[in-house]
Amino acid sequence: MLKKGFDNEKYLKMQSEHIKERIAQFGNKLYLEFGGKLFDDFHASRVLPGFEPDSKLQMLLQLKDQAEIVIVISAEDIEGNKVRGDYGITYDMDVLRLIDEFKSIGLFVGSVCLTKFAGQPSAEMFINRLDSMGIKSYKHYKIPGYPSNVEYIVSDEGYGKNDYIETERPLVVVTAPGPGSGKMAVCLSQLYHEHKRGVDAGYAKYETFPIWNIPLKHPVNLAYEAATADLNDVNMIDSFHLEAYGETVVNYNRDCEIFPVVHAMFELIYGKSPYKSPTDMGVNMAGNCIVDDQVCREASKQEIIRRYYKSLCEKRRNGSTKDDIYKLELLMKQAEITVEDRKVTVAALEREKENGGKPSMAIELPNGTIVTGGTSELLGAASSALLNALKALAGIDKDVKLIEPSAIDPIQTLKINYLGSKNPRLHTDEVLTALSATAANSETAMLAMKQLPELKGCDAHSSVLLSNVDEKILKKLGIQLTCEPKYEEDGRMYHKD
Repeated sequence: MLKKGFDNEKYLKMQSEHIKERIAQFGNKLYLEFGGKLFDDFHASRVLPGFEPDSKLQMLLQLKDQAEIVIVISAEDIEGNKVRGDYGITYDMDVLRLIDEFKSIGLFVGSVCLTKFAGQPSAEMFINRLDSMGIKSYKHYKIPGYPSNVEYIVSDEGYGKNDYIETERPLVVVTAPGPGSGKMAVCLSQLYHEHKRGVDAGYAKYETFPIWNIPLKHPVNLAYEAATADLNDVNMIDSFHLEAYGETVVNYNRDCEIFPVVHAMFELIYGKSPYKSPTDMGVNMAGNCIVDDQVCREASKQEIIRRYYKSLCEKRRNGSTKDDIYKLELLMKQAEITVEDRKVTVAALEREKENGGKPSMAIELPNGTIVTGGTSELLGAASSALLNALKALAGIDKDVKLIEPSAIDPIQTLKINYLGSKNPRLHTDEVLTALSATAANSETAMLAMKQLPELKGCDAHSSVLLSNVDEKILKKLGIQLTCEPKYEEDGRMYHKD
């Protein structure tokens, strides 16, 4: 069993109650900006072991009778075909995916708001598509001088030109496919329009990271900087909060930079601001639900190393130099860690040496045992390590063949003779297919198959970059993979994914 450092049940209860309190604070109308991911916050689950990836969603479900959702998307992102990296789909398609996901669990999606709208043809087509589906959409426009020209922004020529989003419920959750969509601007625009209609609505921000009530250089907060290295996000002490309350808390640069503007906007809309600091605007209770600080520290250190490897691999694949590598190296120094603090890295590289330089892979099982696998005539390193891990979990002797060569041969024949592959070795998807077929007549293979859920959350490291197929399968199994930034045949100019 993987150790837990976070009490998820406590979190759900505390978080929903805190949001209810904030709704009541503002006369029963609150615009809540949801940062991060709603369905699949795997970063949070990695650095806070015990945090469920859908915790935010589960929390919302406790408020579903009070809540409606507005999904925000930038018209510029639609026009630029911006892609969500984890799903490989464009932002406009992700909006439709999100609508389906929300509706499937009983959450009410009120509308979609297109920000930075300037008549982009692709955005117009998307609006027509939403209309054909019966989904309400609204347009918000670029405002000259945003965000510094506050008096112009908070006027009929600024926010006043935006469409007023019709909402029905006291809690309006404003979310988006990714960062930079304009969620905060939508919330503040709505406050302006609500005020003109005699409603003094409120605004709050729900971000899991950085966690405001743990130290600035706590590994959990450093891991957030690692996760957003490409965005140049920097954690910092909230100077506004320190001045107002004499309390040292953590926020991040973008919120601290924009707060004077937000504060001035509140004053223009309402006559006074309800908040004295950017931390005041937040409603995150995660810091109160850490039950084993050491577990969360160690998990976060591992996440920083994973992010470092990810950046190195992206550089190797794309050939570009990114400043985020240097930032990640700095974060590792601050966390006092090196790549050698990742046990599977050390084990994989040792196995590679023993294997005559052939690609190797190591997987750390829930009990701390590390198993390895190397490239052979039949199997790739990832496939070999995966089978060895299943054997270890099932208590099967390592010398037992889970899949007979007779089951592998037809797959190799198909690959080489009919599908044009030059590599006869089986990828992880092919190995699992062969294992499942074998399990129909083998109790041993079936026992191994049943261990697959136990791999969720396990760390793994490959001595070479893996194919997209292997990476996807390991990801689906919940394995936390890192790779050395090199190819099996590193001298070649072209490498097939």
